Amino acid sequence: MRYSLLTHLECSRCHHHWDSGKLQNVCPDCQSPLLARYDLPAARAELQRESIAARPRGMNRWHELLPVQTPENVVTLGEGDTPLLNLPHLGAAIGLSRLMLKDESLNPTSTFKARGQAAAISRAKELGAQQVIIPTAGNAGGAMAAYASRAGLVARVYMPADTPHSNMQECRAVGAGVVLVEGLITDAARAVSEVVRQGGWFDVSTFKEPYRLEGKKVMGYELAETFAWVLPDVIIYPAGGGMGLVAIWKAFAELEELGWLNGPNRPRMVAVQAAGCAPVVRAFEAGEMTNTFWENAGTIASGLRVPKSYGDRLMMETLYQSHGTAVAVSDEQIRAAQLQLGQSEGIFAAPEGAATVAALPVLLERGWLKNDERVVLLNTGTGLKYLP
Repeated sequence: MRYSLLTHLECSRCHHHWDSGKLQNVCPDCQSPLLARYDLPAARAELQRESIAARPRGMNRWHELLPVQTPENVVTLGEGDTPLLNLPHLGAAIGLSRLMLKDESLNPTSTFKARGQAAAISRAKELGAQQVIIPTAGNAGGAMAAYASRAGLVARVYMPADTPHSNMQECRAVGAGVVLVEGLITDAARAVSEVVRQGGWFDVSTFKEPYRLEGKKVMGYELAETFAWVLPDVIIYPAGGGMGLVAIWKAFAELEELGWLNGPNRPRMVAVQAAGCAPVVRAFEAGEMTNTFWENAGTIASGLRVPKSYGDRLMMETLYQSHGTAVAVSDEQIRAAQLQLGQSEGIFAAPEGAATVAALPVLLERGWLKNDERVVLLNTGTGLKYLP
């Protein structure tokens, strides 16, 4: 069997197929995000989930279902296979008997962003990129810079001037050029787009290249494997750019096509946003398929301060298809939840991860969650990233 079963790229909106053998950003026809597609019938015939489970730990044990074509082009810092932790004390306090948390803070660079950048930078290197560039709210830039350094690529990171200082220092420490921009991540993205237009740089922005999503989808593979291929009832995810939400849902679709799932149902997916920047929640409540720009965005959770995601349509599709929902929580609720999680379970989550805890009482009060459902929270990073 080939090392990777990647076959082509497909536009997420117009469904045209594009060549996966060269550097691509978005669909040339409609400018929508591109999705990687694999020869899943071949995988179903030749690949066994038990063989993957027997391989050495790490994200790349799923390599047939990832984009890199040859093992020598894999750039890794040991990402993947993060723990799924029971939360008995927190669950008992709020009335959920089967509450769990997947702790992505144990990835390299201490956030889930390592997964996406491992896949994106590996594939960019394989396809001949020499310089990579990204706008970031903080953690994606740090991960990109680290993996670019590991790959021997030149990296430049654009971030808001009020990004946590630790994120700036992390990028500089691993050799990236850092450009501070007044405003939000959307302003940083405009600056990056101008640099990219001048030539020489490959853009690895959220949803503007196809392979970051592939690294993040492995979170879904790991959850399925950990649950003995019977998926949980609910997954609660902090959605800024929202790629991880979409990626996990893509993973479940692929596993279903492979015939590897033992249960009949996929989880209901929940997008949690900050009340000061909640374009997904607003769109969901209005039954819309796209988001409108959130003016004057502000929240303590930098990763949730995304006024409009480039992948908004994919996020909305995920919520509707999964019979999920979207919830906004205040900064005060996030702070209280961060302390509650830390003091009850010993986990110092970043504000983004704490937002998922803050969403639980809201969902219970609405009757949207049942007390005995299997609920998984995604903690996307460590609270240490926010220390001065």
